[in-house]
Amino acid sequence: MSIRPRRSVLYMPGSNPRALEKARTLPADALILDLEDAVAPDAKDIARSQVCEAVKAKGFGKREVAIRINGMSTAWGPADLAAAIEAAPDAILVPKVSTPGDLDAIDSRIEGRPIALWAMMETPLAILKAGEIAGAGGKLACLVMGTNDLIKEFHGVHTEDRQNLSAALGICVAAARAFELAIIDGVYNDINNAGGFFESCKQARAFGFDGKTLIHPSQLEPCNAVFAPSLADIDAARKIIAAFDLPENKGKGAIALDGRMVELLHAEIARDTVALADAIAALSAP
Repeated sequence: MSIRPRRSVLYMPGSNPRALEKARTLPADALILDLEDAVAPDAKDIARSQVCEAVKAKGFGKREVAIRINGMSTAWGPADLAAAIEAAPDAILVPKVSTPGDLDAIDSRIEGRPIALWAMMETPLAILKAGEIAGAGGKLACLVMGTNDLIKEFHGVHTEDRQNLSAALGICVAAARAFELAIIDGVYNDINNAGGFFESCKQARAFGFDGKTLIHPSQLEPCNAVFAPSLADIDAARKIIAAFDLPENKGKGAIALDGRMVELLHAEIARDTVALADAIAALSAP
């Protein structure tokens, strides 16, 4: 599976042309140009037009660009999907996915086009069927957690430690990894709580998420830092790779390195670390 950085995935409201223009300059790995939650009902049509024109005009550089459409059962969903397909973003993000069937019709519409499918995991049924959704195949490439909607649907409350979401988060990470999909954590709502946001990023990284969805540009830098390997991590990884590549270590399942035993699984992790670091460097290059 090729590695593409998705450390920071920033939502931008499709109804705000200034935000769409600003998105072209922000250090986000990926952008979600939103036609759904961030757009009022009376602004849906203009948001669709503005977002699709912006995508057609390109200019987002190496940033991955996704359009989040409204649900297909809404008054706007079918028109959103048709316009998004014509605009040809990198991905179309489908909200309120609860079963693999919610993706089937959309997948068939984009078959043969260079557009990936992303699925929002934000309903109780989605969590119960996470493995089935992740295994839907086709153009599905990424799961995106909708933690605000999950709390609402669970009749829960937001807590700083997210203990009440830990089962849902872990299940979705397991489902994504089982089917080699990317997976992005949900948003952190308090943009003025930098410390709380940093801890949320570290928690998401510990769970195994590739990155985090964001609601404000101020969250980009700390998020990118948490989800990128450190220089020490990269140096250690390169050392492990080099050690296993030595002729005398070829074919060994474990070797001694700097006074500790290192196994092949550590070499695999090291190769992923270096690949991610190289991909981040390529994304940042002019």
